[in-house]
Amino acid sequence: MDTSGISEIQKTFDKAIESIDDKKSLQDLKVEYLGKKGKVTGLMKEMKNLSNEDKPLYGAKVNEVRSHITEVIEEKEAVLASAALEAQLKEETIDVSLPGRTFKLGSPHPLSRTIEDIEDFFIGLGYEIAEGYEVETDYFNFEALNLPKSHPARDMQDSFYFSEDILLRTHTSPVQARTMQARKGAGPVKIICPGKVYRRDSDDATHSHQFTQIEGLVVDRNIHMSDLKGTLELFAKEMFGAEREIRLRPSYFPFTEPSVEVDISCFKCKGAGCNVCKGSGWIEILGAGMVHPNVLEMAGFDPDEYSGFAFGMGPDRIAMLKYGIEDIRHFYTNDLRFIKQFTATEDGGNQSESI
Repeated sequence: MDTSGISEIQKTFDKAIESIDDKKSLQDLKVEYLGKKGKVTGLMKEMKNLSNEDKPLYGAKVNEVRSHITEVIEEKEAVLASAALEAQLKEETIDVSLPGRTFKLGSPHPLSRTIEDIEDFFIGLGYEIAEGYEVETDYFNFEALNLPKSHPARDMQDSFYFSEDILLRTHTSPVQARTMQARKGAGPVKIICPGKVYRRDSDDATHSHQFTQIEGLVVDRNIHMSDLKGTLELFAKEMFGAEREIRLRPSYFPFTEPSVEVDISCFKCKGAGCNVCKGSGWIEILGAGMVHPNVLEMAGFDPDEYSGFAFGMGPDRIAMLKYGIEDIRHFYTNDLRFIKQFTATEDGGNQSESI
């Protein structure tokens, strides 16, 4: 039995691998010798021509060469991997003597900042934050607020309905109704209700089909209109400056009686008249009133024992007034040219420019 061919293949392999210096060439060499059509595999096919006595010795010699080639290839793979890692480390070396990169901190969105300022103010007065569902029932969105079906005031809040009884809420007032109902006629209730609301409206500079709203509710014994006025006066001074004054104008809301529109003295012209206040010296910021006895009664409160006040404001409008923003759509289009104007300062505050 001649095994010189086996030894010759091993010698040829040992010489060939010495010049290998990359992974692709090594893989090609591996296939050349150990692949399905490789040289070592071809040696095994010769066994069919050997006698039964020679086959074990021949097979053992072929396996010895296969093991040798496999071991040498694995060693070469380890050497190449180590060299590649060393080269990568050299290429990616960090010069620790260089100054560090400065990362700019993000800032709250002007609308989010306004909402947080309003929340902080009322929390300081002892209010709780109550949140509810954006998809509501017709009962809590309208009927529980003294707006029965076919009531003409529903036309003021044209809505997105999923079915006859399910819709996207048109205000955050359902949170008030649900909270009062959960208290089972026992006061006090002192909450603000922030959140998104939806109305089928044409989008323009001052209107949006989706916007934010914050409503407040106080229910207890001996709550009067003077309590409402004092609360809103403090709020106006907090948001727009200590010299601000407010005035209440008679209005109509189905869920309050009496109802008022609340104006603040113009912070730009100090009441002299300008483009912001449209020459009147006053700017309308919210609606309010005393909770209607029907609303109290439907929520389980005795209107002869309890009274309350409610108010509702749009943080979008307040932010527009406070920061001089002329188009409500800027809040929702995520234009970085707009958002970057409201950046954090080094002392943790914020600076902004009028739009």
